[in-house]
Amino acid sequence: MMPEFSVNVEAMTGFLVGLLNTPSPTGYHVEAIAYTRDAFAALDIPGLTLSTTRKGALLAVWKGQADTARRGVTAHLDTLGLMVREIKANGRLKTSPLGGIMWGGIEMEGVTVRTHDNRRYRGTVVPVNPSVHVNPNIQKQERNADTMEIRLDARTASADETRALGIEVGDFIFVDPRVEVSDTGFIRGRFLDDKASVACIYGALRALKEAGLQPAQDTAFLIANYEEVGHGGAAGWPFELDELLAVDMGAIGESQNSDEFSVSICVKDGGGPYHFDMTNKLRRLASEHNIPFKTDIYVFYSSDGTAFWRAGGDARVGLIGPGVDGSHAYERTHRDALEGTARLLAYYLLDGSQ
Repeated sequence: MMPEFSVNVEAMTGFLVGLLNTPSPTGYHVEAIAYTRDAFAALDIPGLTLSTTRKGALLAVWKGQADTARRGVTAHLDTLGLMVREIKANGRLKTSPLGGIMWGGIEMEGVTVRTHDNRRYRGTVVPVNPSVHVNPNIQKQERNADTMEIRLDARTASADETRALGIEVGDFIFVDPRVEVSDTGFIRGRFLDDKASVACIYGALRALKEAGLQPAQDTAFLIANYEEVGHGGAAGWPFELDELLAVDMGAIGESQNSDEFSVSICVKDGGGPYHFDMTNKLRRLASEHNIPFKTDIYVFYSSDGTAFWRAGGDARVGLIGPGVDGSHAYERTHRDALEGTARLLAYYLLDGSQ
């Protein structure tokens, strides 16, 4: 029989809000990795060591009761974002997207442009010629990287004036997350994909530590920083894995089985089916411990578990995560999904079956 523990949902939500408000578009990870490392270190877990990979990811290794079937758990904190692609003649910025950003989801959103030497300027994502009183075709105009631009909150009307601010091609642009936590348990904001899953790992680690428990097997936790461009969890593991559990958001929409209140167990995505035995283990653990879950298939999605396999990884791979509505736009989930995912992850870590 499994030992008892409880998940501190308030602490997990607080960690999540802080992480959501820490910018981390793919390629810019220093602030969010430091935030997560400090939070994990503050848990003061016996036998947990923290380091940073050469690629910049956070690696936590927790000594288990055995080392006969070592495990990995991964989630990513890199997000969608933008980079300066061109400084236009009028001083505004043309951008290059980071990851599969949805332009309609960020139109008229506030941004921060970070120069290479950390000067920061506010601005807004706008269509080119955005006024309905000037451009009668604006509502029909296609939204893409060529028709959208950054309007800076600085007195600049030329490329030279913008460059004088220190802004240059290649600078990162952070999209405002606009985080809100409702009294009905909903959490909304940008970048719940996949910071919600990092929070679930934090919640599981905290729950086991407070209960005086440790994993059944040596386990490495990789908080990746390049998942949105397809190679976050492909490398950086400190030992050969028997199993890898990827934790990433469950996509919600028409024809999907997932919802915002359950753990999603992905059985297949754009990379193909996950390991049959691993998926069944996750279903069994959720059923035994009365954790609401939904199995689902994501056709236009793949995870760091797929990246691991494609890089030559030889381990059983599974994928779970909290259900998230509105992926790659203004997203929403519920604390019930976070709690359920953290509980399932904790039971997986305690489970001694191979």
